[in-house]
Amino acid sequence: MNNTVSQSLALVDELKPLVADINSVDIAVCPTFVSLPAVSERLNGSNITLGAQSCFWKSSGAWTSQISPEMLVDVGCKWVIIGHSETRGRFGTVDEELAGVLSYFGECDETVNLKAKAAFAAGLTPIIACGELLSEREEGKTDEVIARQINIDVAGFTKEQASQMVIAYEPVWAIGTGQVCDATEADRVCGLIREIVADMYGTDIAESIRIQYGGSVKPDNAYELLHKPNIDGALVGGASLNASDFAAIVRAAL
Repeated sequence: MNNTVSQSLALVDELKPLVADINSVDIAVCPTFVSLPAVSERLNGSNITLGAQSCFWKSSGAWTSQISPEMLVDVGCKWVIIGHSETRGRFGTVDEELAGVLSYFGECDETVNLKAKAAFAAGLTPIIACGELLSEREEGKTDEVIARQINIDVAGFTKEQASQMVIAYEPVWAIGTGQVCDATEADRVCGLIREIVADMYGTDIAESIRIQYGGSVKPDNAYELLHKPNIDGALVGGASLNASDFAAIVRAAL
């Protein structure tokens, strides 16, 4: 929930020339819903594509406050993030007085799955996020949590859809905290995700999907993360609000 429309336009205007010469990396920005139409128009002719931060699983109807995948396609979106820890009510750091309130955000693995299927049906590519809380990692439950999420989040797709989806491993404790998962461990968990997808859809599909890392990705750690064998990209948070930092992360993927 950052940037007004004018601020979003200023950010992409600054970003475009910084990455204009890069053709071997897919670059996308995912501003808030209110900025999508203006940013979409501003990106015309550039090598930057547009994504949204979430969607609903219905095309239309009495779902006040929700945004359908078809609406996102209509304004030029190609991607949509689904199941980010903040939409799941799994914020990494919160005020204690708000801790109970966050559970009302209500996103769960079943709704992530519904949204991803609706996204594909509308022509969007879902970026499906998963990740464990700090307490779950400290209890040694990381693999259990990831397996549970992935087995529900990405169930029931066609092989063609499964090959196109993007999965983002974002440990909740590393989001917006400045803490980053050690690159070797991040690669291990991304490898685990690939193994689970292989069990569900076959090795060929597992090798073709993109698995990203997200969680305090910055210019100074991006290269090490992005050159691990199981990490195919980055879901960038705070650093994406600075055009030069984001551009540096994009270049780290070259």
